[in-house]
Amino acid sequence: MEKDLMELQTLIEVHFEGRKKEEEEIIQLKERIDKRRSERAEQQRIRNEREKERQKRLEDERTRKEEEEAKKRAEDDAKKKKTLTSLHFGGYMQKLTEKRSGKRQTEREKKKKILSDRRKPLDIEHLSEDRLKEKAKELWEWMFQLEAEKFDLQYQFSRQKYEINVLRNRVSDHQKTSKRTKRGLRK
Repeated sequence: MEKDLMELQTLIEVHFEGRKKEEEEIIQLKERIDKRRSERAEQQRIRNEREKERQKRLEDERTRKEEEEAKKRAEDDAKKKKTLTSLHFGGYMQKLTEKRSGKRQTEREKKKKILSDRRKPLDIEHLSEDRLKEKAKELWEWMFQLEAEKFDLQYQFSRQKYEINVLRNRVSDHQKTSKRTKRGLRK
């Protein structure tokens, strides 16, 4: 009995030691989880700040470009008016040339504005290697998104084209059958 009691006590001690180790591991694991959670929150905060800064830079750049384009347009318009007034065109011809050049210029300006909004300047001279990698990843993700949109639009286009063909076939079939029924009624 004493032997059994000794074995039981050693088993109890081993069990409690194992349990103590497991509790310590659980505490360490909880600490690691908390630490990782706080690191993640910090990373997310930094990422959000960077994104805000990037958006602000893009907005500043866009407004600067728009102002430059507006100045350039104003200068071009002033030059055109000066040239037109120096040529002394007759009333109808002058209005006609202004109308034509105005339409062309506005379409050209629209195209330039759209392209300047789409094309973002790469300012990478002052970036470190890590920032360059981050920038490359960002550009790749942007390109991936554009490719996905392109694929979706192509699929949508092909689907609409197919539906149009089906509807045209239905209309032509309907017209053929209606002509046949009208001929049958006339006879």
